[in-house]
Amino acid sequence: MHKFFRLIPISSFFWNIILLLLATGLLLAAAFFPYWANAATLAPPPAVEKKLARMVQDDGVKGITLLVFRRGALLYRLDEGDIAPDARFPVASASKWMAAALVMTLVDDGKLSLDEPIGRRLPDFVGEAGTITLRQLLSFTSGQGSLRGLMDLRQYPRISLRQSAHLIAQIPLQDKPGTIFKYGSPALQVAGALAEQATGKSWAQLFDEKLAVPLGLEHTAWGNPLWPNIAPADVRNPNLQGGIVTTAEDYGKFLTMLASQGLYRGKRILSAKAVDTMESVQTNGLPMGFIPPGGEGQNLQYALGNWCGAVADDGACMLVASPGALGTYPWIDRRNDIYGLFFMRSRLPRVEKDIAETRHLIELAANP
Repeated sequence: MHKFFRLIPISSFFWNIILLLLATGLLLAAAFFPYWANAATLAPPPAVEKKLARMVQDDGVKGITLLVFRRGALLYRLDEGDIAPDARFPVASASKWMAAALVMTLVDDGKLSLDEPIGRRLPDFVGEAGTITLRQLLSFTSGQGSLRGLMDLRQYPRISLRQSAHLIAQIPLQDKPGTIFKYGSPALQVAGALAEQATGKSWAQLFDEKLAVPLGLEHTAWGNPLWPNIAPADVRNPNLQGGIVTTAEDYGKFLTMLASQGLYRGKRILSAKAVDTMESVQTNGLPMGFIPPGGEGQNLQYALGNWCGAVADDGACMLVASPGALGTYPWIDRRNDIYGLFFMRSRLPRVEKDIAETRHLIELAANP
């Protein structure tokens, strides 16, 4: 073999071809590696399996999918009860995390600023309302009320987000901006209107461009839970705090990007700074006008589009989550380097305690 290669000189052209083939092979391997990495590598802990079975038997959950990840790899998946592997559900308030992430891509691009008064871009907001900032919109400290009014949910999905914001601007503020946290105000509709104004693109276009296509979210769409029969293509005013319909796999991709500090399969979706900002307490020291079911006594705070627990001294959230009223519960546990998703269609108060207990078992199994 050695003599053979000595007899056949290899020109620089052929060396370049060989190097090109090697480089192509490495690129292909890098492209397909996430699929290998996402293969489940551990058997689900028996205690976790028992807890999910209990949720189906005792909590009235028809079916549930649990995904548990670490460092971008799927540790295990459990499908308990009557649920298809590709089940597609509305996820209610788990939508808030995706809405905030999309807005933060525009902050990364320099098209929006978290601390610019919204009256500079949306002239319908005047006086004190004009001083509201994007940061206050994403943290529900804008003074525009709470979920109780359901104003944004009741808006017709075929109007534009700009029209939605115009209607919201007509409502007197309930509180001085930045003085109290009230979960579920119509603030995210205003954030969506800002995103469209800053880019000249619709929310659906921005979502496809910034998140859906880069992450491969092929089964995720925005709508309004009170108007389920209007096709996503006809929705110009999606409900940004509760309008996502998706699958467990799609939401898992989104979580993986956040858990990886904005990277997904080698592509930068969000800057690490944007992810850190999204996971920094925004309500510290403010009265908390709402605490989610089961959250009493946990000193929960709110960040940008997600709840914050286990707050570090610098205000960083070591445990973040965005549970939805219909039972879907995504979380990232920075302390234990683990994250995951409970995916179901059930009333959250019915399953909240079992979710918390199951998460504890997951943490113990991951860090024996």
